[in-house]
Amino acid sequence: MRPCLPGATTVLIAAAALCGTTATSAYAAQDAGRRPPRIVADWAHAWNGTNPQALGALFTADGTYTDEAVGISFHGRKEIAGWKARADSLIDHVHVTVRTAHRDGERITVNAIYSGHLKGAPKPFAVPMTTLLALDKNRCRIVSDQDHYSLATVLSQSGLPADWTPPAP
Repeated sequence: MRPCLPGATTVLIAAAALCGTTATSAYAAQDAGRRPPRIVADWAHAWNGTNPQALGALFTADGTYTDEAVGISFHGRKEIAGWKARADSLIDHVHVTVRTAHRDGERITVNAIYSGHLKGAPKPFAVPMTTLLALDKNRCRIVSDQDHYSLATVLSQSGLPADWTPPAP
């Protein structure tokens, strides 16, 4: 296996430092002796940070990110970074807390809590999320990310109607 490029890790560490997250907060419920794979910790830090490019940098050039709850996919680092920027513009304090991560070769299943506060909503939300990551052959970059969570539960917890849609960008 070829080692991952250090540049992406440096960007992610800097992003994590800027947003005040620590490695332990990204996967607080993990067993103390069992840390998630590095790519999972980097993915959580990117979501918890404020630099959209940090998320995009984790993907291959032609990587795909799919948010199954809203039924939308993004292709390539630029579009993926754009989705993170859009999420940050709609959700205050967006946060992913990794509970468990299981690797099977080049595939990782992540169980997490996805939380935040939709702007304009009366209450914050915190919902279970399962993410399926497919990695490149070197296990350094994400080829595809599929996030699964309940949009209905997000809206209900937020105190919003089931037919709520975000404002246009």
